Amino acid sequence: MSSGEEIPPRDPSRSEGLQRRAAGFAIFRGEGAPPAELAGAVAALGNFDGVHRGHRVLLDAACEEARKARPPRPAVALTFEPHPRAYFAPDQPMFRLTGPAAKEIAFAHYGLDGLIEQRFDASLASLSPAEFVESLLKRRLGLSGVVIGHDFHFGRGRSGTPAILTDLCAGADLACRIVPAVSLKPGQQPISSSGIRAALGAGAVTEANALLGYRWFVLGEVRHGEKRGRDLGFPTANLALDSCGLAHGIYAVRMRLADGSLRNGVASYGRRPTFDNGAPLLETYLFDFSGDLYGQTVGVEFIGFIRGEERFTSAEALVARMHVDAAEARAILAEDRVVSMLA
Repeated sequence: MSSGEEIPPRDPSRSEGLQRRAAGFAIFRGEGAPPAELAGAVAALGNFDGVHRGHRVLLDAACEEARKARPPRPAVALTFEPHPRAYFAPDQPMFRLTGPAAKEIAFAHYGLDGLIEQRFDASLASLSPAEFVESLLKRRLGLSGVVIGHDFHFGRGRSGTPAILTDLCAGADLACRIVPAVSLKPGQQPISSSGIRAALGAGAVTEANALLGYRWFVLGEVRHGEKRGRDLGFPTANLALDSCGLAHGIYAVRMRLADGSLRNGVASYGRRPTFDNGAPLLETYLFDFSGDLYGQTVGVEFIGFIRGEERFTSAEALVARMHVDAAEARAILAEDRVVSMLA
């Protein structure tokens, strides 16, 4: 990985301690000042869609600045909901890599003390760069410092630049650190959320996971379907994904159940052209599992792409291919060594 910042080796205990860390992870949404445990925080600023490897450098930098402060400060992510792009263009559906709940999991996994989420509305969008720093960062949120990426823009009309933020923070007695672009290898394009969306849109899950630094996952509630999978001998847990740009096709996956267990499986995301060509749906068949998952909130991690969506001439032809897909998924899963956010 190439950048001006070193990414430390992953601590293998992190995934095992996820629930313990999450229990002490403070979340503040709303007006006014954050709770006492987040007072004087050092904040990494951004939308953090995907919480990818480039974002992790910002988060690690915020942790570093917070720990070396005297006295030490809490390290937080400062994000905005809805995503500014969705606010300014509500009629243009946006493929979000991580919703708010998935971001919370990632922020806790990377060792932050908390999350400050501010509503992105007309009032916030109208703030000048100076008002953004003085009114929001300094007075309302009471931050002691900020960390931003090299391309961070803020304030009315995105008129604030990293250089402007540095000057404004100096005048407001706020520490400010700018993190350079991050790429996997020297000479490659910087890691970006748009690049990861493009990879997933092409079914390139392995590439997307390499850029993310973990298995891309979605969260959702298992819903009732047409029960066709059960009739075919492949009962599925079905999730509706909102504005998902994932390529339609068959994937090797792992599902985290409500009890915390991880189960291997194979999933289809698409419109089911053999039957009804309906609205896109994620249908996951779990290996060696029987049980009722309806109503449970689960997480599905995408490990590898098997093939694109196809229309078969008969249910029998589809079932024959599903057996092949399941075998390929088992082989992919047996070789998987990518970090899990859900383990």
